[in-house]
Amino acid sequence: MSEYFVVLIGYLLMNNYVMSKTLGLCPFIGVSKRFDTAKGMGMAVIFVITMASFVTWLINEFLLLPFGLGYMQTIAFILVIAVLVQIVEMALKKLLPVLYQALGVYLPLITTNCVVLGVTLDNAKAGTDLLMSTFSGFAASLGFTFALLLFACIREKLALSKMPKWMDGFPGALIAAGLMAIAFQGFNGLSF
Repeated sequence: MSEYFVVLIGYLLMNNYVMSKTLGLCPFIGVSKRFDTAKGMGMAVIFVITMASFVTWLINEFLLLPFGLGYMQTIAFILVIAVLVQIVEMALKKLLPVLYQALGVYLPLITTNCVVLGVTLDNAKAGTDLLMSTFSGFAASLGFTFALLLFACIREKLALSKMPKWMDGFPGALIAAGLMAIAFQGFNGLSF
């Protein structure tokens, strides 16, 4: 059980895909203007990465590796991710149309979100079992969502504060993201 705790804390703080590996910056910057849309994107990413980790492990272990098709991992994983995003998009359109409208163009961007593909490829490279692979995907997506929600709070505060003209909007967001990444690097010395 402690192994799962270490993985969870690691992906939340030290090995956060956005803050330490700089993956998934497009939705991180694009959806973080408002907390509500960031929360919706985070929930969608949690679902997609967790399910993608589960399904890609099965495809890798029972289809690709036994037939010597390991070189097809990237293509196969991208197809799985695209199908899962379509399922999420259809579900949000029917069940939560307001959130679907708020996410707009960023929802299909989950398909090309390199965090999703990065997590599945890292899981395949690690050679873990199904449970750990799925949990790693869940923990990594929680880390992405954690960083996204923190950044959304910071951007909402930035929007209300009086800043120099040159820092309004995107430049201020990039500076804040850089400072946030530096803060996350402070957790690298943490050990269990």
